[in-house]
Amino acid sequence: MSVSTERAGRRPTIKAVAAAAGVSTAAVSQAFNNKGRLSEATRRRILDAALELGWSPSASAAALRNARTRSLALVVRRPTDVLGSDPHFSELITGIEGELAPRGYGLLLHLVSGHREENALYERLAAEGRVDGAVLTDARDDDARPALLARLGLPAVLLGSPDDTAVVPRVGLREQGAGIAEAVAHLLGLGHRRVAYVSGPPELQHTRVRRTAFEGALREAGLRPFAVLPTDFSERRAVGATEALLDAADRPTAIVYANDSMAVCGIGAAQRAGLAVPRDLSVVGYDNLPLGSWLHPRLTTVDQQVQRVGAAAALMLLTLCGEEVEEVEERTLAERPRLVVRESTGPAPG
Repeated sequence: MSVSTERAGRRPTIKAVAAAAGVSTAAVSQAFNNKGRLSEATRRRILDAALELGWSPSASAAALRNARTRSLALVVRRPTDVLGSDPHFSELITGIEGELAPRGYGLLLHLVSGHREENALYERLAAEGRVDGAVLTDARDDDARPALLARLGLPAVLLGSPDDTAVVPRVGLREQGAGIAEAVAHLLGLGHRRVAYVSGPPELQHTRVRRTAFEGALREAGLRPFAVLPTDFSERRAVGATEALLDAADRPTAIVYANDSMAVCGIGAAQRAGLAVPRDLSVVGYDNLPLGSWLHPRLTTVDQQVQRVGAAAALMLLTLCGEEVEEVEERTLAERPRLVVRESTGPAPG
């Protein structure tokens, strides 16, 4: 095997060993700690590369890896402008921190822009022993992250509808589509027949589940959706989607939004267009964030108990990290999302 040597005077690094052996830094760490599921050939290739470069993990680094960091990671794959305008994650973090802080644990928040960056971050966190576990957000169909975290030996929980067959535990309210179906039933009961939906990114699992519930509820009533417009959760896209809907010749009388932030933007766009909510347009959000109760009119929304889900995820992850948490069984989330009716919905215009 031919391995390029380090420059004179510079100590070899774990990255150099990984590059020489054609593996990740996490694999190098696993080879030296006898962890993971490396083949014997891969393990030998890593050890040979380390020997040729003259690299070995320091005793202090090994000690740190084997000790608990009392830190957990929350990785969010969203653009910073979207994250900054969406209080959902603030509520989630509040729920997580409320359980971690009293137990002497800290939360490391990481923002990433794509799946490759996210996967590389998990590998780095595992290789460097910086966290004891991770909370995974935004479940996706064919999600590769649970298998990756399992391979890295990093405990994890995934936010989403509970699933006993999942690779890692999933924490969340059951029947994610139930709240949307209840919102549609509420609007139909008020006489609405032209109902639109402004959804989130189509690659997210909850987007598919909620859209299916939205379309199914209308289909059962013998109706078709007025329109379904996907967005990236940003204010700009929410406003653009609302304006496009309201510019239609036969505009919708009600719009359901995938989160409260977009619903707030939608109300603003409707008012700028000279429409009154709910007299001319009914609006429904999703999340039941505190801001919804301070609007005028107050926002009808679907409550998915974001803080409570965050707390349950933290407790579940702590148990996976070896902590004894008596409360975790009591916080199992068996409820469904529920509709909270306020003043942003009313009878359909005559």
